[in-house]
Amino acid sequence: MSGPLNLDEEVRLYTTNAEREKYGLLATLFGIIVSLDYLERAYVRDSVTAAEYSPACTRLLSQYKTMLKLVGDEVPSIEQFMSRYRMDHPAALHRLKVGVPATVEHSSEAGPETSKWVAETTQSFITFMDALKLRMRAKDQLHPLLQELVTGYARFKGSKDWEGRSKMVGWYVLIQLNGMKASEEISDEQSRQLLFDIENAYAEFFRSLSGKDDSS
Repeated sequence: MSGPLNLDEEVRLYTTNAEREKYGLLATLFGIIVSLDYLERAYVRDSVTAAEYSPACTRLLSQYKTMLKLVGDEVPSIEQFMSRYRMDHPAALHRLKVGVPATVEHSSEAGPETSKWVAETTQSFITFMDALKLRMRAKDQLHPLLQELVTGYARFKGSKDWEGRSKMVGWYVLIQLNGMKASEEISDEQSRQLLFDIENAYAEFFRSLSGKDDSS
């Protein structure tokens, strides 16, 4: 016979560590969907710029894909998950189905490979800026990331007229050809200037592709 019910006792959703992990993952997935919906609505209202929206959306989509792998059979489809937890977030659902940011979906650049290129170049920008923010300074840390970024950036037919291209090529030449050994590092001052130039190039990149002038 069970004992008396303790009304002061916390009710738990789980009784094992595996169950606790499962509910934690589901809660994270729930939060990603809510965050993505808010971001989509903010972008439509011009509350965030294309340069702010794109990396945030890319990160959320990447996190979503990772979470789907982790939750496995618990989420047979995103529609079922949202219905189960009574989630009314149509903007997020659309973005999850499309799989790329709106700046990519509605890019003014033509060509069958454009969406793929924009997504890859966006990720290259984010990876390189994150590396600088994490205080990576050595040539063998920065050179391959910058090379990948410059290569992806140059795919776009309009890039030859973008101010950011000359800045990035200048940094690439500096790091590649100035005789730096693999372990040598750029200075903190150079790193700050490099990050500033890359962030400006990133903003220009999305202004050019989306046709939205964030400077107005």
